[in-house]
Amino acid sequence: MPESGAESFESLVALLDYPMFVVTTRAGDVKSGCLVGFASQTSINPPRFLIGLSKRNKTFRVAQDATHLAVHVIARENIDLARLFGGETGDEIDKFDRCAWHIGPEGVPVLDGAGAWFVGKILDRFEVGDHVGHVLDPIAGQPPGEFTDWVTFADVRDVTPGHEA
Repeated sequence: MPESGAESFESLVALLDYPMFVVTTRAGDVKSGCLVGFASQTSINPPRFLIGLSKRNKTFRVAQDATHLAVHVIARENIDLARLFGGETGDEIDKFDRCAWHIGPEGVPVLDGAGAWFVGKILDRFEVGDHVGHVLDPIAGQPPGEFTDWVTFADVRDVTPGHEA
């Protein structure tokens, strides 16, 4: 007998491994960042990228008033950065006090330990269940210097989230 749709879906996605990103943003004087697994390029021309932010975390709340997001890929050698932004909540600590960063384009925090990053202007927001999709128009960035092993879901599967998804 077939499993329910939700059970089948959960079984399937539990097998997948996909890139993880650290997303940072700023609204006024408030900055925030979190680990994100729901993300994808959605268009080639014009270039567009989609980030899904959980409605439960501080980064989502800050992003509601933000105009831009920074999307970072993290090399496995800097996995502690991914663990910091995934395993802690900005409601309790200032993650930026625990890592090196600088002010990037449009005033968005950019993580010095990222292997590559881009800043995107938020063009649209829409609900996608317990997350909100943010469509980005890339405006600036730093490409990777060379190919490396990037942090994926398999690398952070054991991280207890700072907030429930």
